Amino acid sequence: MKKFLLTAAAVAAFAAPALAADLPPRPYTKAPPPYTPPQAVYNWTGFYIGGHLGGAFGGDSSLSGSDGRFLGGVQGGADYQFANNWVLGAEAQYSWLTNNNGGAVFPGGNIVTGNDRGLGSVTGRLGYAWGPTLLYAKGGYAFRDSRLGVTDAAGVPLAFATTGNRDNGYTVGAGLEYMFAPNWSAKVEYQYYNFGKTTFAAGSPTDIVGTSFRNDDHTVKAGLNYRFGWGGPVAPHY
Repeated sequence: MKKFLLTAAAVAAFAAPALAADLPPRPYTKAPPPYTPPQAVYNWTGFYIGGHLGGAFGGDSSLSGSDGRFLGGVQGGADYQFANNWVLGAEAQYSWLTNNNGGAVFPGGNIVTGNDRGLGSVTGRLGYAWGPTLLYAKGGYAFRDSRLGVTDAAGVPLAFATTGNRDNGYTVGAGLEYMFAPNWSAKVEYQYYNFGKTTFAAGSPTDIVGTSFRNDDHTVKAGLNYRFGWGGPVAPHY
């Protein structure tokens, strides 16, 4: 038995290399690529509504003066993203202003007062987006709710007539908007409103006739928008 076992072991030792030589080579398998998490896709196309807070400052030669006034308002609009990164849109906006009774006292003692209650606009806007960030410029029609009055030194209202369309004009601006969560975006924006020039053409106080003043405002706003359906990060499909 001992001789038989030794003989079997010797045969196995000689046969193993031969059997190994007859086996086919192990096929080469390329290592799988490292896992890359899906990238978020931001789509600015869609409708939105929102609100804003900020401040307004009159031009140097306007009745409202350069003193700051608090404002708050609402906006709504629609955007369309095209050619990958460009965004074209339209927006309507209205801002209520805190009470501001600016004015001027004339040599005869007569007082001209102006008060802007609100500013509105309907604008187009064009922007460039990279990821969740949108940089844009805007411009279009502007309107406002304002009051103009003339009184004597005792506060008695006086009749007057003016030229110029002081409640309708144009606006331009620029801003930066950031989509920080699905369907939500925040923005900061500068907007300039110009309503031309008003001139007193006639009036019982003759010292004001021929006097002109500008009608313009500078505003800075921070706003929040809710975007319907299309806004926010969306995971790509595989």
